[in-house]
Amino acid sequence: MIIDCYTHIWESPDQLGKVASAALRSLVPVSSRKPDKADAVDANVQSHLAAAEPVDKTIVLGFKSHYLEADIPNAFVARYVRQHPDKLIGFAGIDPSRFAEAIDEITRAQDELGMKGIRVAPAAQDFHPANTEAMRVYAHADELNMPIMFDHGMHFSRESKLEYAQPVWLDEIAREFPNLRILIAHMGHPWVNETVVLLGKHDNVYADISGLLDQPFNAYTALLSAYQQGVTHKLLFGSDFPYTSATSCIESLYSINQFCQGTNLPTIPREHLRTIVECDALARLGIDTADEPRASRPASLVDEDL
Repeated sequence: MIIDCYTHIWESPDQLGKVASAALRSLVPVSSRKPDKADAVDANVQSHLAAAEPVDKTIVLGFKSHYLEADIPNAFVARYVRQHPDKLIGFAGIDPSRFAEAIDEITRAQDELGMKGIRVAPAAQDFHPANTEAMRVYAHADELNMPIMFDHGMHFSRESKLEYAQPVWLDEIAREFPNLRILIAHMGHPWVNETVVLLGKHDNVYADISGLLDQPFNAYTALLSAYQQGVTHKLLFGSDFPYTSATSCIESLYSINQFCQGTNLPTIPREHLRTIVECDALARLGIDTADEPRASRPASLVDEDL
């Protein structure tokens, strides 16, 4: 089974907030950039569903940041997921910088929207990952058995705060909540080595490889580090749609050892690469797609046409 753990959708780039243009432009690979920014990234649901065809299941992410005035609404993501329940899984965008709102939204995401996990982005939401209120948010997610994705790739704008993006801050969280499944997006790039250490230290910490494979040499060094530290089994596949596709990422992953041809560089055994692609990410994250939400979902939230 192939699970794509990291994809976006949006109705408009404006939902990415006041730095949307910078975000779109900086995250598109140089080789793929087009003169027309509006055409550079297409994240509508039709494109998303087509790109998801090669994989068995795809996680779709909501996003909220009061700090950056960004909002990809959870209800929008949930409606789309509801239309394709055998293919898609929703993760709610939660902003812990607004504690009371975050607690309510996590409960709503599970009970009413049927979402299976949450996504936070400390650098883009202006909060220290281990501050007191954030820890209470994680405790609530832990109680509801909802895994948390920490997205450290949201540092594309001048306003984002790099000091909050470092994976090392997650060590305290993993110690405090040993049963909480933690997923570090993009292997914590550019702090990949910190992430590799966390993967080896904590049973409940995982990382996805989204956003790396369009930079093949960086991907090679990151994956080699994970292999040499014996933690490739903690890596999950992710495409980073719409910036890349699952198909191109799988091809790039299996081609990663091309850097080693004619050199003394070490290779990453193909079996370890296959383990990443075919990892049962849902089991790793404790997600049971057969579970039904505890409360009935209002039809207005899930059946409205996109």
